[in-house]
Amino acid sequence: MNIKTIIHEKYPDTEIHVCKDRLDSEVHGIVDLLHTMFDTAFTGTDEVGNRCAVRPSEIYSFYAEGQRVIALGETKRYTLSEKLYQLEKMLEKAGFVRISKSEIVNFRKIKLLDLGMTGTIRVILKNGYETYASRRNVAKIREMLKKETDNPLNDPSKKKGELS
Repeated sequence: MNIKTIIHEKYPDTEIHVCKDRLDSEVHGIVDLLHTMFDTAFTGTDEVGNRCAVRPSEIYSFYAEGQRVIALGETKRYTLSEKLYQLEKMLEKAGFVRISKSEIVNFRKIKLLDLGMTGTIRVILKNGYETYASRRNVAKIREMLKKETDNPLNDPSKKKGELS
């Protein structure tokens, strides 16, 4: 797979082209992933009460806090009306994985997985947020790690098993 980045003044808007000699499962997968990442948006309320469009690609974690679902961005938090199980189902193809009963995280935003002595996994996201994965979800995390490291869309210069 070839990936090209062209920066030129004739492209005021971002364009993504998927080109291949035939329509196959790889093309379908790439297009589905792009649609999920860029076309999906949720309506959320920020910390001062403003209604905002919340894009999954900008979110690090969705977690339950009481009866509310919180979307954690780089520096902001948003309250959503969707339930956690609904978000999990909608976003599994976009790289989100359930790590506990009350949280799903964007696998692409994980900086470090720290396997502790107790069998739990400490998850540190790229924005500095720390959380823990429950033992029952370790298999899902391993499966996602394998998918992500085997994914041709990832940076080929990374070593197998290394998070980008």
